[in-house]
Amino acid sequence: MSVSLPMQRALVCAGELVLALALAGCTTWHEPSGADDTLLRERAVSTINHGVRVSATVLGSEDSKRIYGADINNTKVQPLWVEVQNGTSQALWLLRSGTDPDYFSPHEVSWSLHTLFDGATNAIMDAYFTGRAFSNPIAPGETRSGILFTNPDQGIKLANFDLFGNQTLIPFSLFLRVPGGTMDPSLAQIPFPFPETAITDYTDLASLRIALERLPCCATDATGTVPADPLNAIGIGQLTDIGAALVRRDYRRDARASDLAQRVFGREPDFVLRKQAQAGAPATWIRGWLAPIRYQGQLVYVAQVGRPVGGRFAPHGESRPALHENVDEARNFLIQDLMYSSGLDKLGFVYGVGAASPAHPRTALDGATYYTDGLRAVVFFATRPRSLSDVDFLDWVPYLDNRETAQPGATGDARQ
Repeated sequence: MSVSLPMQRALVCAGELVLALALAGCTTWHEPSGADDTLLRERAVSTINHGVRVSATVLGSEDSKRIYGADINNTKVQPLWVEVQNGTSQALWLLRSGTDPDYFSPHEVSWSLHTLFDGATNAIMDAYFTGRAFSNPIAPGETRSGILFTNPDQGIKLANFDLFGNQTLIPFSLFLRVPGGTMDPSLAQIPFPFPETAITDYTDLASLRIALERLPCCATDATGTVPADPLNAIGIGQLTDIGAALVRRDYRRDARASDLAQRVFGREPDFVLRKQAQAGAPATWIRGWLAPIRYQGQLVYVAQVGRPVGGRFAPHGESRPALHENVDEARNFLIQDLMYSSGLDKLGFVYGVGAASPAHPRTALDGATYYTDGLRAVVFFATRPRSLSDVDFLDWVPYLDNRETAQPGATGDARQ
């Protein structure tokens, strides 16, 4: 059977393509020579707690190429170098899930770089990646360093490190600069520096409650005239403790256009976090603003907690997800989520949002509507670990006595 000239050319092109793909798949990985931790150690951030010193830094693409012979960051993995100096009298274990609940194992990352038809090289690569990973335990008096493979953050990375021993947990939280970012980690301590003359520091819970109820009910648009989403949560604590609790429950920075349209105190959110659901699906979001209030020297953030219509079944990649009407459900989910963070100290509820029933919902931006019981959840953070039984329930609004299925707005209060 004769083959036409165009068909012959097509077969030749197809053969060349197959050959090119095969050759590309056979690109040989070589173990880097002279890769060491010197440059990483020089720029690492360090802190000491209970006789243990922890140092850490984030690897950029050039670091990855130098140490691993490949750009790990291109695989949507962010390598994190950590060193632990154990000055205690007992062995310690670094709990990787405390740094990232969805951390990557060395074999996962090396597998993503495997080549076709070269099992021997792939096995060498697996062994190399495993050898450079952080390994446990850290013996008394020992210094140990290695790599953790985490999910990527931009600008600033809040890295938690939990060192576990016999009836001992020594926690660390470090703000680390992400290579290529422009944000100074020192600014993370005070994201929006109010003038000291504008800040009121409350020393007792009674006066604090009054101040929290006087905060704005809702955000607005950029003009300050159109109401936006309700401010239904307040977080109080040191920034490292707040951040550590949220990271432990898998909340990550993820600001979108719809988030930046919301204004409180005349400015965009100081931070926007989203809980990372399965397969990157949309989930609960938190938009937070530092308030001109302190409680016994601790920061006070006022926040919006919401979820998109459809929850985790909403379309991926939505830049302006529609707010689900039941904002109380999202607020309550956040509370319960944080109770498992090991960083919650107190919990209370105050008025301030104003009740709106399902029959008469309130309108926010982009035509979104919502209903609510009008309460704000107030969560006080502490340095982990704290157990569920350690959480103190404040005798403010007796929310725990209410039925979760009660219709919002069914009962009134002068402060609503």
